[in-house]
Amino acid sequence: MFRSIRHLLAKWRASRSASRQLDTLLAIADPDAPHAERNEWLIDLAHWLHQSSKIAHDAEPPSIHARLRYLLHVLDHCDERRSRVARLLRATLRESDGISLLCESGMPTQPGFLGAVAARLHASLIPPAGNTRQLSGLAALMFPARCDAQWIADLPDDVLSGLHALFAYDITPHEHHVDDRLSRDLLAALHTLTCQISSTGLSKFVRERLADHDKLAIRQAWPFFQLNRALLAVETAHAQWRETHHNDDLHALLREVNVLRMMLDECASAAGGIYGHLVRNGVSVDIVFQIERMRMRIARALRLLEAWLAGNDRRARARLIAELIGANQRSQSVLHLVRSNFSLLARKVVESNGDTGEHYIARNRSEYRQMVNMAMGGGLVTMATVCVKFAILGAGFSPTLEGVLAGINYAASFLLMHFLHFTIATKQPAMTAPTIARELDRADTPDGMARYVDSVLALMRTQAAAIFGNVVAVAPVCLAVQLIAAHGFGVDIISPETAHETIESYSLFGLTPIYAAFTGVLLWSSSLIAGAADNWFVLHRIGDVLTHHRRLRLTLGAAGAARLAAFFRKNLSGIVGNVMLGMMMGLVPALIDQLTPFSFEVRHITLSSGVVAVSAGVLGMHVLHTHQFWHALLGILSMGLLNVGVSFHLAFSLALRSRDLHRAQARALRRAVLRRVITHPMLLLFPSKQGG
Repeated sequence: MFRSIRHLLAKWRASRSASRQLDTLLAIADPDAPHAERNEWLIDLAHWLHQSSKIAHDAEPPSIHARLRYLLHVLDHCDERRSRVARLLRATLRESDGISLLCESGMPTQPGFLGAVAARLHASLIPPAGNTRQLSGLAALMFPARCDAQWIADLPDDVLSGLHALFAYDITPHEHHVDDRLSRDLLAALHTLTCQISSTGLSKFVRERLADHDKLAIRQAWPFFQLNRALLAVETAHAQWRETHHNDDLHALLREVNVLRMMLDECASAAGGIYGHLVRNGVSVDIVFQIERMRMRIARALRLLEAWLAGNDRRARARLIAELIGANQRSQSVLHLVRSNFSLLARKVVESNGDTGEHYIARNRSEYRQMVNMAMGGGLVTMATVCVKFAILGAGFSPTLEGVLAGINYAASFLLMHFLHFTIATKQPAMTAPTIARELDRADTPDGMARYVDSVLALMRTQAAAIFGNVVAVAPVCLAVQLIAAHGFGVDIISPETAHETIESYSLFGLTPIYAAFTGVLLWSSSLIAGAADNWFVLHRIGDVLTHHRRLRLTLGAAGAARLAAFFRKNLSGIVGNVMLGMMMGLVPALIDQLTPFSFEVRHITLSSGVVAVSAGVLGMHVLHTHQFWHALLGILSMGLLNVGVSFHLAFSLALRSRDLHRAQARALRRAVLRRVITHPMLLLFPSKQGG
């Protein structure tokens, strides 16, 4: 009871305070004041309206509606104040540019992606000037991002009627009604948008991607040629109908409107075809930015056309204003711009890695045996990498030079594996995750779900086979090399002190898990770089450049130039990914040590297995009786899990972001995988005879 009384008292005090604030606002309303002062008055009025959400315990729109209804009620009882407010509103609208709100809100106006990002950063940090004559700027000041504009679309009919009457109150014969002004602005915005759409659609980067055949490209570009003419025909038919109001003229208007809508739909369809071309032939962020902006303009043109044809429909115009204000608020979001323009590039990179990753998933027993053999070959190459690594560490170079030489050692090792068709286990997850994500496109059917589960289990056992093959090959061979060096030549690859420190540093209970997780990030990063390199090669048609390069054809012959182009088309992403991974593994630890107070060491399961094997060979059999050795083995096990888990998680998350997947569907996929593991656990280790 006392709580209810306190609540009623609080509401009464708030209403009294709101009434006093409104009286003050209405008392200073001056239609003859400078533009900046009128803007400030409107901003204060909007702030007064939105204050209701802090007072009311109900939903926000009804409380704002109540304040707006109260404002109209107060003005109805004072003609002098009502006249001043009405003239202030009309003067502000008359002197402001409405085109900025109608056709620029919610979409970037800069010619390039980086310019749009800079503009949004600027807008998010620096608000528009208080004396702005752009309605988009005034709307941003009146309705900041934290204020939901949906209440405008939900305005009750009586409030809409009251606002309409307020704008028309005490209007002079020389003033245009607000409805006429809005209609002209809508038409002007439509002309602006159609010109911009046509300009983008007829630009070089769009025309050359509409179709590979010239005649087909011209036919697909035809709507962009006709768009402005179609809008002029609609404008003429509309003027004729307003003059005569004949049914024949109305039918002619509807016919021209349908033609304009068809042209806009064909422009949107052509833009969709360009996305397909980009996915097949390489993605450019700037081109995606231009196409995405054109599609936004097409959608806005259709929306403005609908509002223009609706005439004086107050409800339709309220919805339009709410949409424009919401779009104006979203136009300050840098994250929204980046997501919308990088999603296609992410998908292209993912698809490129998916094509490579398909070769690293063993779906039957033959592929499984082949994967084990490839992994054992990778382990043998890693043995040489370990020996060279110890030679570099023992030479006493500076940290930077040591990092460069270590990076070259790793890169050469990975390239050798690539061209010998060997494999190293921890490189696979970043490549195979996109292949798994590709199965999600068909996971909404029972067959697609079953194939997705088969692919996940195949990936798990393939990773296990690859790790097993790497470790089985590298550990015994590294141990054998150390024993041969010790008993045959009387020298150790490393000193006993270094061997003891190495085994201690690899302990599970130290920094090994953190280092292993960060190494997984490096593995994922190299796959991104590889996918971006493949996209660059296709986007700029480097294969065609090499095939038809005059000097190459004179030097190598036409067939030789074609073979060189085919070689790079097949191996460029692998070369770039392996080189970058090797150099990052060598240089990143050195740079972190030099530039930060922290230290970092690469913890890669295959390399670390060889290092521990050499260290164990140096220390002798008694090392098996120490807890440091077994802690190091646990650390190596954690490396395998974290190298694979982190790189797979990052790659799979990127692949999911390039697709629209509902949470319910994701949960269903996890349950399906878990059921298969429970019913057929051996599939995690060995494929069935039938495959899968």
